[in-house]
Amino acid sequence: MTEQEFLAALHKLDGLRHAVLQKIVVDTKLRGCTFEIVTDRAYSTADERAAAAVVRSAVPHSLGTAVRIHKLVADAQLIRRKIVEYLARNHRAAAACVRAEDIDVKIEGDAVYFTFGVDAAERGFFEKNEQLLPGVERMLAHNFCNRFFGSLTEKEKGGIVEDEPEEEEEPFDYRPARSFPIVDFEAIDEPNVPKVATYLSDCDFQSSSLTICGQIVHIEERMTRAKTDASGAVKEGRPYLRFTIADATGRMSFSYFPRKKTADKIRALQAGDSIVCTGANELFNDRLSYTARYINRGAPPADFVPEKRAGKALPLHYGRIHPEKITDYNQMDLFAQTALPDDLVENTFVVFDLETTGLVNVPAPGRTMDAITEIGAVKIIGGEIREKFTTLVDPERSLSEEIVKLTGITDDMLKGAPKIGEVIGDFCKFCDGCILVGHNVQFDYKFIQYYAAQEEYAFEHKTYDTLSIAQGTLFLPNYKLNTLADHFKISFNHHRAWDDAYTTAKIFIELIKTKKCLPNA
Repeated sequence: MTEQEFLAALHKLDGLRHAVLQKIVVDTKLRGCTFEIVTDRAYSTADERAAAAVVRSAVPHSLGTAVRIHKLVADAQLIRRKIVEYLARNHRAAAACVRAEDIDVKIEGDAVYFTFGVDAAERGFFEKNEQLLPGVERMLAHNFCNRFFGSLTEKEKGGIVEDEPEEEEEPFDYRPARSFPIVDFEAIDEPNVPKVATYLSDCDFQSSSLTICGQIVHIEERMTRAKTDASGAVKEGRPYLRFTIADATGRMSFSYFPRKKTADKIRALQAGDSIVCTGANELFNDRLSYTARYINRGAPPADFVPEKRAGKALPLHYGRIHPEKITDYNQMDLFAQTALPDDLVENTFVVFDLETTGLVNVPAPGRTMDAITEIGAVKIIGGEIREKFTTLVDPERSLSEEIVKLTGITDDMLKGAPKIGEVIGDFCKFCDGCILVGHNVQFDYKFIQYYAAQEEYAFEHKTYDTLSIAQGTLFLPNYKLNTLADHFKISFNHHRAWDDAYTTAKIFIELIKTKKCLPNA
């Protein structure tokens, strides 16, 4: 069966009328494959079963099959993001010319028209690369259930020429839910259910047909409330079961109304048993509530290790904290005397430092994670310190006398300061695409990584440590920050994040000038 024939068979199903085959994931260990399908329409369990039959007919019988369907409706914001990501991965030169604000998107029914705003010099580059726009069209058609048409238009310095420029919205947080194949399946309610389960921690979306799998933590029988009809007669409540299950990523509680044919088998289940459930995840009183339609036996693979979920997109705009431009005239005089190494000029660095409530930077049993009280950072662009990012942070706890003496930060100073969840996105944005530098950098890096993860941002950067660089470059009695500052004749107010970061940046520049290159470069 060709891909065209496969899609033609899918398009006969009402809920998959415009579906596209996004990808096929092959698991050689389990000798199976998962077809990931995207649709823009509401689909039913019957559509899932029919799609599973189409997939089965397209794959050799020696391989197991599974189907995973995502409902995804194209909107302008999501299309812009996909284009920017595609260009960054596949056409870096084009990515340097086209930003999200340079892309105009118009949706007219099934057709989507996207336009790159480019200046005269850039237009020649795009016209020379004849396959670039068709490549973007194919990528979008592979991810959305629409027809795509790309073109170029002339832009002014501010972006596309428009009567009223549309303000760019923050990126839509689209991250496909992760899933795993179900093994040891044994039917109780219904044999024809999907054999791929969604991670419990990812069940944060509405779905009329969601399959989950996990070990029973708790089970109890309950009754719905009795109701009184119009005649005054009391109608007794219905019995139902309340389950709590857990997988390697989280736990979920849900309700299930037994069927007469299988009620005894379902009631025989007990804590410790592994089950697979298919049902609806719907909003109820503004909260998602899952109700299982079918319960069967099944389990994750024996060697199941959860894959790391992708971080959500960084904010397009700074929210609470905006970077400021800075100019250090001393560094300009210094740079005029000494040529800078290429490694320093060709990379962009964020040098940062934190003040915290203590030393616990990794959560552990019996230890409370310490909080951030100040973030200070500077950005080195072209070998010069050009921008700064600084903010106090409300730790939502009182400071110890020792910390107050060490940092000079008091509880009163932190009143009204933003909480870490309000500023961590801004700091992640400030660091985007940069190499991170710090003095004993991993200590502070782990704090940022932890609090970024709490807001679902992925914080993964290459780092350089001025402590270890200095130890391999200089011969000093010790390598504390103030000792290095004295060595390079730099004065600063120690134990405040902004001053420490600024001084560390100057020390880093001097160290790389001494070494002539980055470590291991």
